[in-house]
Amino acid sequence: MKKILVSILLMMVLGLTGCGASEAPQGQAKEKETEKVKLGIIQIVEHPSLDAARQGFLDLLKEQGYTEGDKLVVDYQNAQGDQGNLQTIARKLVQDKNDLLLAVATPSAMMMANETKDIPILITAVTDPVSAKLVKSMDKPATNVTGTIDMNPVKDQLQLIKDIVPNTKSIGIIYNASEINSQVQVEVAERVAPELGVQLVKVTVTASSEVMQAAQSLVGKVNAIYLPTDNMVISSLAAVLKVAEENKIPVIAGESDSVAKGALATVGIDYYQLGRTTGEMALRVIKGEKPQEMVIQSQVGSELTINLQAAERMGVTIPEELTAKAKKVIK
Repeated sequence: MKKILVSILLMMVLGLTGCGASEAPQGQAKEKETEKVKLGIIQIVEHPSLDAARQGFLDLLKEQGYTEGDKLVVDYQNAQGDQGNLQTIARKLVQDKNDLLLAVATPSAMMMANETKDIPILITAVTDPVSAKLVKSMDKPATNVTGTIDMNPVKDQLQLIKDIVPNTKSIGIIYNASEINSQVQVEVAERVAPELGVQLVKVTVTASSEVMQAAQSLVGKVNAIYLPTDNMVISSLAAVLKVAEENKIPVIAGESDSVAKGALATVGIDYYQLGRTTGEMALRVIKGEKPQEMVIQSQVGSELTINLQAAERMGVTIPEELTAKAKKVIK
């Protein structure tokens, strides 16, 4: 009888201390594995380059198991170019307690960084995060912000104008002076222009409705027009192209999507790949790395894109050697 009682007591002790203890951690681990990541996305305006960066980001996460609706909950918000909307969106994404934030383009990143110093922010399509005061340095952000930059090879792009139209002496630049990313590109253009033997004629705008008038003001004053990756100006690209085609002025763009829409050519980056690189960095953050310690990254190399249809409309002949080197030729 005593042996039976001892056996029963032993089984009870094992049941309380053995089985119960081993099942709890397993249950906790399972819950952690199935926990969803809440991702908030803020974008200043709809534009093919910015859209491509966002899609590259999401595609990379999906390939690594973070599928929207499964392990990933996505709240995508677009401000449609309105600063008031941008601020409202940024505040809501913080209030909704997202685990991770993606800010597409400089204005989005600046607004998002103003709203939270705690939630990790991944940036993409941002020209100079140091000048925008998003990070302390490119090598060590020391803030809750990290990601990728889209700084253009401005000198190469201005040189491209000379390669296509060798007698170019003056180049017009249209930009929104309140966009820090545009300011940075214009400053670079001002530094390299003397090396290329060209004069810059700068025209600033404060609203999309002013873009056509800005382009018209350059007629008769410049041999070509250069458009940096300015969100306001690119959203009104059609207005610039209309003036350029009517007056046979070649337009060099800061990114390839503008060339697909009718600009003459560019030497630029692949925004989809830039977004994928940002997605890889987001995975590292999800797994526990701190944005404060993650080096800001950029795309290595650039791609030549030429639009032969635009060349015909603008009265330009593209040298055969350039066409041969182009990664993409629009015919």
